[in-house]
Amino acid sequence: MGEANLVKTICGYCGTGCGLVLEVQDNKIVKIRGDKEAPVNKGQTCVKGAFAYEYVHAKKRLTAPLIRRAGELVETTWEEAYQFIASKLFDVKSKWGSNAISMFACARSTNESNYITQKFMRTVIGSNNIDGCNRT
Repeated sequence: MGEANLVKTICGYCGTGCGLVLEVQDNKIVKIRGDKEAPVNKGQTCVKGAFAYEYVHAKKRLTAPLIRRAGELVETTWEEAYQFIASKLFDVKSKWGSNAISMFACARSTNESNYITQKFMRTVIGSNNIDGCNRT
């Protein structure tokens, strides 16, 4: 095993922006602690920020988009996946109207990502049906 490197970063679990220090050994996160120099959290972390990092190295983690064909999920290109999503949204909107579409925004996203999500829903889809887990 190689020597551990310390890497400063921002937590990806919510939009708060807590500073973290990752202990990285052999290109794998082995420990996380709060960054005492970070103005947002001053070294404190929630349980997710401190301990929920194993997903980064999970073998079952998706690495490419999937589309269901003949009942099975198969890898596809991003271009085809985006086209598939757009055509399905168009079909639903055409048949049932824009209020038949809703979107759930994630607190793990940045404020900017959540802003563009609601902007997409309101201007492109024409629906105010947007919610998220970040209003607690």
